[in-house]
Amino acid sequence: MKLTEGIHYVSQSMGGHVHAFLLDDGSGLTLIDALYDSDAGLLLAEIQQMGRQPSDLKNIILTHAHRSHIGGVAALKKLSNATIYSHEWEAGIIDGSRAATKFSLFPKPPLQAYYMQLGLALGFDNHVPCRVDRPLKDGDHVGPLTIVSTPGHTPGCLSFSWPGKKALFVGDVIVTWPRVEAGWAGLTLDMKQNVQSVGKLSDFGNVEIVGCGHGEPIPQGGIEVLKKLREQKV
Repeated sequence: MKLTEGIHYVSQSMGGHVHAFLLDDGSGLTLIDALYDSDAGLLLAEIQQMGRQPSDLKNIILTHAHRSHIGGVAALKKLSNATIYSHEWEAGIIDGSRAATKFSLFPKPPLQAYYMQLGLALGFDNHVPCRVDRPLKDGDHVGPLTIVSTPGHTPGCLSFSWPGKKALFVGDVIVTWPRVEAGWAGLTLDMKQNVQSVGKLSDFGNVEIVGCGHGEPIPQGGIEVLKKLREQKV
């Protein structure tokens, strides 16, 4: 689905109304996250709908290494040979050499996402491993994006700024499903640090669009939402 010129998004109910973003800056496609399904079918269909083909996909950037964001990355790598990027802390989980950090079995809100908390608590939510080609750190650039380190949800959680589009893509630092808030308590390793990362993003100023990992993107007034959420009590 087209959000604005150069920004498309794809959603999937499995994985907690998870979203991925396809960006077209005129020199090729950059994908942010890879949804839940291993076959990447929804993303491939959107690429076709855009009048493009898998070989046009040049960069795949992963916000963090939870299954709902990395499910299709191995299939997309095979079809496109795109360069895979993540924070170095997340890379071992993505390539299968290290297990994702487990969460408590004790239910925490939102209860609509408890099945994902349970999967991560028990180590059941596995993905097809894929090697990360290049690690990223704060201030790096990929395609039209500037990398922003936003730890809290996980230690290596990344966000991405596209100043030319007045857009921020924030992974799970904030969510808009089932309600707008600064992350899910049941799936965030350090809520205090995550809210601090929201504060960092709220300092970006002229931002309209905010694309998040779970729930619909915010098409306008995104900076005001971030400013409100930085005051969220932990």
